[in-house]
Amino acid sequence: MLAQALSSRGAAVPAEPALASLPPVGEQRCGLIAIVGKPNVGKSTLLNALVGQKVSITSRKAQTTRHRITGMRTRQATQFIFVDTPGFQTRHGNALNRSLNRTVVGAVNDVDLIVFVVEAGQFNLADAKVLALLPEKTPAILLANKFDLIHRRAEIAPWLRSMQERHNFAEFVPMSANNAKDIERLFGICEKYLPVQPWMYEADALTDRSDRFMAAEIIREKLFRLTGDELPYTSTVIIDKYEEEGNLRKVAATIVVERDGHKGMIIGEKGEKLKRIGTEARHELETLTGGKVFLEIWVKVRSGWADDEARVKTFGYE
Repeated sequence: MLAQALSSRGAAVPAEPALASLPPVGEQRCGLIAIVGKPNVGKSTLLNALVGQKVSITSRKAQTTRHRITGMRTRQATQFIFVDTPGFQTRHGNALNRSLNRTVVGAVNDVDLIVFVVEAGQFNLADAKVLALLPEKTPAILLANKFDLIHRRAEIAPWLRSMQERHNFAEFVPMSANNAKDIERLFGICEKYLPVQPWMYEADALTDRSDRFMAAEIIREKLFRLTGDELPYTSTVIIDKYEEEGNLRKVAATIVVERDGHKGMIIGEKGEKLKRIGTEARHELETLTGGKVFLEIWVKVRSGWADDEARVKTFGYE
């Protein structure tokens, strides 16, 4: 598993001092925390900051996260299990988006705590549709992200009152996911909502996702970042081969698009765009795995795949 490899090579977050002597099981806390919100509101950035290691890809493109990504962080006697979810989709009703929305609904009904992420001072229809999914029985924290960008803090009070009228939030947390002190404070807030029970994972675990899965995600991140808004959100990445030979990983991947024009967009003039996607993905994979990576990427057209339930499942969506 990538999480184990990261921790053993020192690429993960530094071990907490208390981990050298594990607390008795009877004193351990452990719980699931769902991070939910509309697309592109900063959920994956928050997850990575909480875990202390990149486990969920990010880009400016909405709908970057498409899977239920689990990241763990164990601190003293408490193991936090964070679940990053796709942004709830309202603009398109195809099979892919229906799959993503099922993932969100499933996550919020199976956790001990919900962190509802919004931009501080903002609330629109997309936020409202996510908020409507939150079960009353599960405590929810209103996390006002990007609070550092608010210049007149006094204007937040009316907004906060309106948010409390919309849902019975357990707490209100103004913060920035890029601020280390805010992240530290959030741990303390979340901890008291987690039940006393044995840990579910090893103390140094970072994610439950495999190396193969992370390879696909990293390639998809580079794809989105290097093509910008030109490329439709329905492009995806399939790993055809992932083989380990000592310190070498051999990876073969296919980028799937819906139209011939999208294929040309990814390949670029004389193949330069695809080459850059591959180079950046390979460098990041080598950093994560601590070894050499041989990466081959092809681009194929599968017209209408995002609205084909069977193909969506074949491509690994829940």
